[in-house]
Amino acid sequence: MENNRVYRSNENNVVFRRIVYYILGVFEALFAFRLIFKLLGANPESAFVSFIYTISGNFLAPFSGIFRAAVNKGIETQSVLEPTTIIAMVVYAFIGYGIVRLVKIYESSKTRRLQ
Repeated sequence: MENNRVYRSNENNVVFRRIVYYILGVFEALFAFRLIFKLLGANPESAFVSFIYTISGNFLAPFSGIFRAAVNKGIETQSVLEPTTIIAMVVYAFIGYGIVRLVKIYESSKTRRLQ
């Protein structure tokens, strides 16, 4: 009976870790799209670009104001490098990795207690 409980616990933890990595992947993809769109000077009035800016902007709010954006004005477009986006990508990756590591630590300590 003990082994069955350990197996279910490990299975639940694997599912939880996959969910965390999936959410992290969605965030990273949003930030990558934002970074590329800003660098290439995408039209912010485009529906898709506006959607990406709106959604990702909510998650960038804690990092705003750390650095100023570098703006390069071209003939037709304006290229913007947002260090805030890069910082957010790194910080959220560390947070996701930290959560997964905590789950693994909890899982290994629980397994040791049951043995």
